[in-house]
Amino acid sequence: MPPVPSAPRLADVLAALDALWPPERAEQWDAVGTVCGDPDAPVTRVLFAVDPVQDIADEAVRLGADLIVTHHPLYLRGTTTVAASTFKGRVVHTLIKNDIALHVAHTNADSADPGVSDALAGALDLRVVRPLVPDATDPSGRRGLGRICELERPATLRDFAARVAHRLPATAQGVRIAGDPDALVRTVAVSGGSGDSLFDQVRAAGVDAFLTADLRHHPVSEATQHSPLGLVDAAHWATEWPWCEQAAAQLDEISDRHGWDLRVHVSKTVTDPWSAHHSSGAPN
Repeated sequence: MPPVPSAPRLADVLAALDALWPPERAEQWDAVGTVCGDPDAPVTRVLFAVDPVQDIADEAVRLGADLIVTHHPLYLRGTTTVAASTFKGRVVHTLIKNDIALHVAHTNADSADPGVSDALAGALDLRVVRPLVPDATDPSGRRGLGRICELERPATLRDFAARVAHRLPATAQGVRIAGDPDALVRTVAVSGGSGDSLFDQVRAAGVDAFLTADLRHHPVSEATQHSPLGLVDAAHWATEWPWCEQAAAQLDEISDRHGWDLRVHVSKTVTDPWSAHHSSGAPN
């Protein structure tokens, strides 16, 4: 007779998450790991989300979750207070009052295998070829920032951007493109989250297009002058949300393997900060 599933301790779940996304692989400026939580507390429900904001904390309370795993840190630059009069402090108070732990996997999840950009590529049915910026410490050559991908069939930049808009969660921003909309795209670099610091690596990769988020005027203007590279700019939150589903599936597999009585959920709450969009045009 198989053993009866039992709830793991928080420490057990955190050890599994740290094995997936070792904290030592985070960038030096990053703030990853456990923000709050009792290591000996039992965990029966886990909620994955991109942002550790109040809406997610409230969702975890309604769900009865014991642990939230987010991609973005709560305190990236540190703090001197967790007073509930601040919005981040109110999140901390909500979590502690309801015995909910918070754990962050940020740049250590970006560069993982699979990582954030693998999830983004998977959402778009792209074939991952290799990392855009390989991790020099990985002998297999699979870890690193961003991914170089191939489309199953060539598509115009316009049609590829339409695929992105259709496959990623809806946001007020939608999807913007720079470059010739009719140019053919066979290869594409993808980077979940802000990616305009990677233009040099993208150009060196010789891809037809680059999908990322938070593209700024001057880097885009310069990039379009350098080459015919097509640019696809989606909302930051939308490019990282597929990771939540990927990460939840990874924890589900670990839970099954260990015989844990654990239920894993993915938040569908839209925490993208932009709330509306109007296309600009000449006044009447």
